[in-house]
Amino acid sequence: MELLAALGLMLVIEGILPFIAPRLWRETFRRATALDDGQLRFIGLTSMIAGLVFIVLTR
Repeated sequence: MELLAALGLMLVIEGILPFIAPRLWRETFRRATALDDGQLRFIGLTSMIAGLVFIVLTR
């Protein structure tokens, strides 16, 4: 049940920027597609580590 709540919260957070500022979101997405694989992997790894730190700190 907590996993579904976390997934729902993630979807809400990810939907905020395209809802509030669609032009900025589109430009950000365009820039992200121009990054090479190594840069995207680093961003993904950093995001996962930050998420794990937040989970550990809130438990």
